[in-house]
Amino acid sequence: MKISTLIIFFVVIVVLLSLVVTDLLISQTTGEHVKKNIEEKAMIVSRMVAKSPIVIEGLEKKRNAAAIQDYAKDIQATTNVMFVVVMDMDGVRKSHPKPEMIGKHFVGGDEKEALKGNEHISTSTGTLGKSVRAFTPVYGSNQKQVGVVAVGISLESMEDTLTSRRKNILIGTVVGLLVGISGAILLARYIKKILFGFEPFMIAKLLEERDTMLQSAHEGIIAVDRASNITLVNKSAISIYHKAGLQEPAVGMKLTEYLHSSKLDHVMETAQPALDEEQYINGHSIIVNEVPLIVNEQVVGAIATFRDKSEVNQLAEQLTGVKMYAEALRAQSHEFMNRLHVILGMISMEWYDELKDFIHNIVDQNHHEIGTITGYIKDPALAGFFIGKLSYAREENVDLNIVYESVIPEPNHAEITHELITIIGNLIDNAIEAVAESPHKTVEVKLKYESQSLNLEIMDSGPGIKTEIAQEIFQKGFSTKGSNRGYGLYLVQKSVAKLGGELKISMKPAMKFHIIIPFETKEEVNDD
Repeated sequence: MKISTLIIFFVVIVVLLSLVVTDLLISQTTGEHVKKNIEEKAMIVSRMVAKSPIVIEGLEKKRNAAAIQDYAKDIQATTNVMFVVVMDMDGVRKSHPKPEMIGKHFVGGDEKEALKGNEHISTSTGTLGKSVRAFTPVYGSNQKQVGVVAVGISLESMEDTLTSRRKNILIGTVVGLLVGISGAILLARYIKKILFGFEPFMIAKLLEERDTMLQSAHEGIIAVDRASNITLVNKSAISIYHKAGLQEPAVGMKLTEYLHSSKLDHVMETAQPALDEEQYINGHSIIVNEVPLIVNEQVVGAIATFRDKSEVNQLAEQLTGVKMYAEALRAQSHEFMNRLHVILGMISMEWYDELKDFIHNIVDQNHHEIGTITGYIKDPALAGFFIGKLSYAREENVDLNIVYESVIPEPNHAEITHELITIIGNLIDNAIEAVAESPHKTVEVKLKYESQSLNLEIMDSGPGIKTEIAQEIFQKGFSTKGSNRGYGLYLVQKSVAKLGGELKISMKPAMKFHIIIPFETKEEVNDD
């Protein structure tokens, strides 16, 4: 069933049951109230007649008994009751709405209690039909009972009164039911609008899909409400927190109490996302994206997605290696094509002696270059990286000199290689770009390993930078070369800081970056 049908159905049932119960209770209360009023009226009239001197003297035979009938008829007409009957102690009527009944015994049998001197009320059927009867004893001048007054009010009049009141209740019930149906329809439309037109089974399906999707995501996901209470956390997030030595977070827990490094509160306050930020949890590094959740232009919470940086680094290392080899192959392919053109030209000119010398020079150069790099740099990835950079520098007509002041052993951790490629690669690229307009395009890289430290110097023959912006070049996004730039030196500084190194720059006599990095090698670890 549609949600609108369900809401209308249940609201109508609830309203109808409520109104029926109310109708029954009101009808019962009204019936009791009407009957009580009738009984009180009958009793008041009977007491009034019992106190009348005409009735008392008539029963004591001090006055003509016919006066009782005239008096009773006047009272009956004035009070609009069914009958006013006065009887003596033998139950013989002295008055009656039907004169022919005078002198006959009272019918009903409920007068006996009153003949004993007890005032009471009863419901019985007499010659005029069913009625509510009030009986009051009549006492003479000597306080001796001389008769009884019976006043009756027809039950038909009570039923007429109740029917009239029930009609009003029924009208109110119908109006209430119509109002309930109208309210149910409006409520159903409002709820369906809030639910974007989705039916309950559709919402359940979407919820299951959402939960499955979130739990199957490789990234950690955690969401909070406006009060920073955790509302969602997936399996990947729990796994990453476990790696960082934290207990499993529970839904409803304050995120600020569980994770002090989280910036979701700031994201909610500013309504601005924080993307690709590095955070540390007990020394464990994660890459986090934090985004505010906005509904109807109001911030209702925030969500953070994150990954273990070691996994990101592994991917980056793979991508760096692929890009490095692709760049080396591209540069070497370009060099190879140029040399093929030279060889083809020499063959066409039949300069065979010159061709022989040219080929010998190429072989010697490649053998020397590759042999030198692999002889001094023991890390295959780093060695391949320098081969690629040499080819790239030749392609840009830049003289790239790599000076090895000692053998560079292979680091103990692959992460060090990744950070070194980030540092050296960005600095060499910046240097090659800096000397593009210089008459002498020279870039020099010096490498030296000693005392578990790697010393790195990179110099170029470019114009350098202005002194006033020397402290700004490491800011993220700062660049003098246009938009969408300014990330290279920012990454360099970040990688140096991560490795616990030190970075210095000097601008005289040439632009030079000097970096010292703690460098633990595999040989040292194996010796230990």
